[in-house]
Amino acid sequence: MTIAARSILFVPGDRAERFEKARSSGADMVVIDLEDAVLPDRKAAARNTVHDALAGLTEPRFVVRVNSLDTAWHADDVRAFAGLPGVAGLMLPKAERASDFVAMHEAAAGKPLHALVETVSAILNLADLVTAPGLARLSFGTVDFQADAGIDGDGAEIDYVRTQIVLHSRNAGLAAPVDGVSTDLTDDAALARDTDHARRFGFAGKLCVHPRQVGIVNAAFLPSDADIDWATRVIAAIDGAFGAVAVDGKLIDKPVVDRARRLLETHAAFQVG
Repeated sequence: MTIAARSILFVPGDRAERFEKARSSGADMVVIDLEDAVLPDRKAAARNTVHDALAGLTEPRFVVRVNSLDTAWHADDVRAFAGLPGVAGLMLPKAERASDFVAMHEAAAGKPLHALVETVSAILNLADLVTAPGLARLSFGTVDFQADAGIDGDGAEIDYVRTQIVLHSRNAGLAAPVDGVSTDLTDDAALARDTDHARRFGFAGKLCVHPRQVGIVNAAFLPSDADIDWATRVIAAIDGAFGAVAVDGKLIDKPVVDRARRLLETHAAFQVG
């Protein structure tokens, strides 16, 4: 089982002094952002800044969010970073169809590609989008999607869309998707609720825009103590068992065992306890 990153932290591409600080935040993945976080007149300079910072790395440490396909900066972004050993993957904003990734996939030579789903067209094209070459995971750009769709609210108002992203990801064999940002940086309780909401809908990660969000997001995607106790008892009950087995008065079948194993593998992967 591949354990997907829980916290995906963005850091502006023109702030090189923050790159390693972002890595020390505890985020499972750090995305250096050349798109929304960088003003148009600073795009080229930011690209050079990021390239200089990553060129000396010998192992993959950062994902780079390049500019969208319809911009003058996209092709140069991909050329600058696709071959660097320090780049762990590329993220494409405003991704809408599988064909958007063909050139990136060829340039990236096996690096994982990430799609930010941010438009109505992307949602309507999900069946095609998830077949993109090299695609590893979808992230839901909730803020941009709401603006494009004319929807006011990121809770129940877009839960149908969340379900579509989860189902299409699962059907295509992609990692469980990443939910969008919580923009209020002062309300930790709301962030925890938002993250738990995403988890219950089948997401396995959340986009973060500040290091202080990382710990809350990471914790929310971990199995609870009660989950681990239950999973441990399930696995113990089936060890060497023949015939029907029950835990807590409920029969155990393969889907239940699979869920128990996933919980224990996630717990172990993040070295909890």
